[in-house]
Amino acid sequence: MLTPDEWDILLLSLRVSGVAMAATLPVAFALAYALARGRFPGKAVIDAVIHLPLVLPPVVTGWLLLLAFGRKGPIGGWLEAAFGVSVIFRWTGAAIAAGIMALPLMVRAIRLSIEAVDRRLEGAARTLGAGAWRTFATITLPLSLPGVLAGLVLGFARSIGEFGATITFVSNIPGETRTLPIAIYSALQVPGNDDAVWRLAILSVCVSLIALLLSEWLARRGARHVHVL
Repeated sequence: MLTPDEWDILLLSLRVSGVAMAATLPVAFALAYALARGRFPGKAVIDAVIHLPLVLPPVVTGWLLLLAFGRKGPIGGWLEAAFGVSVIFRWTGAAIAAGIMALPLMVRAIRLSIEAVDRRLEGAARTLGAGAWRTFATITLPLSLPGVLAGLVLGFARSIGEFGATITFVSNIPGETRTLPIAIYSALQVPGNDDAVWRLAILSVCVSLIALLLSEWLARRGARHVHVL
């Protein structure tokens, strides 16, 4: 059984990951669509930058976020001056870190699903009088939707396990930024706290495993759907 504090940690983790995915999905889809269908100078460079969080040490990503969103940073300074908003040491900052770390996985999954859409179907729709937006809404989006959902779930699983960038960017504040991985790290620092570590670790594994299985199921269902069409 989880303690009340551990339930709070789980709910905070779910909230952080949920907000991160809601904010990141439109950006991920736009980037994936541009990479899948667009032809423009610097495409390879943009692709590499998007995937940097996969290869950079998470601490470096968190440090860069701290520079960008700090009170003297270009984004953080503007947010505070214009809206009086600060994401440093807040759960919203943890959501930003989780979204940035999940973005490459989401873009890759969505890009593959868009590339798998048969362009001949889109061409046929246009010859029948459908405009670009109608073709997108009735052909491209429905056929790529399973891959989009799979990318969303995969990104959620990644954000649930995010640790390095989060603790570097927004620190370890109980009730505010202490998500599941950070709570496990904190519990490990307390001698004789093995029971809490086991509970949190098993909880983290279960949530991540469910998300991964759901992502795989969505990807397989999408592949069968496209094949039938």
